[in-house]
Amino acid sequence: MRPIDKSLAKLKESLCKVIDIGGLYSRNKVAHKWKAPFRSLTLRETVAWRTQDLLDQSLLLYDSGHLLGARIILRSAFESVAMLIYLNQLTRKVLEGTLEFHEFSTKTSTLLLGSRDNSTPYKSLNIMTILERCNNRYPGIKDLYGALSESAHPNYEGTCLGYSDVNRQEFITTFSNKWQRMYADSHIKNMELCLKTFYIEYNEEWPDAFEKLEKWIEENDELLESTKATA
Repeated sequence: MRPIDKSLAKLKESLCKVIDIGGLYSRNKVAHKWKAPFRSLTLRETVAWRTQDLLDQSLLLYDSGHLLGARIILRSAFESVAMLIYLNQLTRKVLEGTLEFHEFSTKTSTLLLGSRDNSTPYKSLNIMTILERCNNRYPGIKDLYGALSESAHPNYEGTCLGYSDVNRQEFITTFSNKWQRMYADSHIKNMELCLKTFYIEYNEEWPDAFEKLEKWIEENDELLESTKATA
């Protein structure tokens, strides 16, 4: 079994099945009377479920020789991980004092409940805005996303490069499916990069920031209560 298969199987087994609000309140009744920590935790776990699901499907398509679909789905996986990166960055800003808590709370609602079809009251953020922020922490992630996007769209790479070869000397264009030839060698490596980034943000960055946020809320609860009416 390949390392990527083992990693994805391990992630699937470890996915959170339930969030116990009562348990959160018992953990810290001051911090968890506020909704933002719950939304942060919920977003973390939904990102985990989506990332595992997408990477599983991307690997399945890769193994079947369907590299275009595999790349498009991998692109979506990077988008999902970017949401978690951005959430952690926002949490750090609260702790640093550069983002007001009530604004942070609204942003967690937007990240968790945002939509573009008006099915929710919140308009989802532009993914490129999120990736710009993520690129500050992981230089190159925006460029990799851009490369995957070139495959996803019916532009030059998505059409001409992916399906045709031009012989300019003989003025002949031949057609074939070139996606496996172009990207089979790099796909697993990019999947592993996506998964590694997810693990850093899920297992290391989020727990550390979340625990510090709980303490911060506890220490600033009186101020938050006095300002919540203006949030």
